[in-house]
Amino acid sequence: MFNEPIFFGMMLVIMPVFGQRTLDNIMDKLTHKEMPLASVTELAVNPSYYRLDARSPEEFNISHLPDAHYIGYKDFNAIEFTQNFPDKEATYVVYCSVGIRSGKIGKKIKDLGYTNIKNLSGGLFKWVNDGYKILDTTGQPTQKVHAYNKFWGLLLNNGEKVYGKENQD
Repeated sequence: MFNEPIFFGMMLVIMPVFGQRTLDNIMDKLTHKEMPLASVTELAVNPSYYRLDARSPEEFNISHLPDAHYIGYKDFNAIEFTQNFPDKEATYVVYCSVGIRSGKIGKKIKDLGYTNIKNLSGGLFKWVNDGYKILDTTGQPTQKVHAYNKFWGLLLNNGEKVYGKENQD
């Protein structure tokens, strides 16, 4: 049986040593297996994919992917989503910091009848670690990345880590 506290404790010790390989292992353990993954490269070369940000407003306002649409996590609204994104056949890639929250929101979107939903493998952290640009609220490139909290921030190797008030544990 999967023991989260022990797993996270072990990850805290080995993350700085193994970097991206550790992020991939965490994602394999914690993401929804029924949600297909999109790689960072796949998303970068497919401008027709809708990019959906499933983080908090604070995280989104610090930085987000180019052309991203904020849909939230705690405040995700299914009715609003179906009104704003009526094409149930389009490709939607949901992302968050590393892919856990976005997997959950992706499942909700899939349950609404959307047929091509993907979770961004490694999330925003992998996007930044791989050297792709992110934007601030004015649409300008930035190096600032909301690192969620100090634990998850260990997975972010590039960019300037920013920690918000809401996730300091």
